Amino acid sequence: MLIKMWEKINEKFKKYPARLRVAEKMIELGLSVSDDCKIYCGNLKISDKSLATAADVDRRAIKSTIKLIREDEELYNLFSSIVPAGTLLKNIAKNLKLGVIEIEVGSESEGILANTTSLITKKGISIRQAYAEDTELQENPLLTIITEEAVSGDLINEFLKIKGVKRVSIY
Repeated sequence: MLIKMWEKINEKFKKYPARLRVAEKMIELGLSVSDDCKIYCGNLKISDKSLATAADVDRRAIKSTIKLIREDEELYNLFSSIVPAGTLLKNIAKNLKLGVIEIEVGSESEGILANTTSLITKKGISIRQAYAEDTELQENPLLTIITEEAVSGDLINEFLKIKGVKRVSIY
């Protein structure tokens, strides 16, 4: 379903690169369209100017994108249902003395999360958060795992043995 919807988004906006950038930015940031044709992040209203700046487009592209979304029932159902993912701990992990494992995955991504978390828990380390980028939407998707404590570098070789893992960073 997601692949079909992404194809529909690309098809609908292919003649309008600025509108496509707006739609992509809305999905990336978890922004939704409401019944009143306004853009929200959760219950926080986002100005057209702010989104235009983030998507690097003219403000008029925001209005025309929202209009196109509202005119298409499938797109409106998608964009009105988006919710923000919440706080990702990756950028503040160091301040909280948490560990970060970043794994770049290839197209063969089945089982990577399960195998990775199994290796971590076997070392007696608790996992605080896991976030996986969509392999269909990202060119080089990342699996980011936040742990209660730093993970030793000797696990890198173990992670690299997992089918589909392309690169591992621990910090």
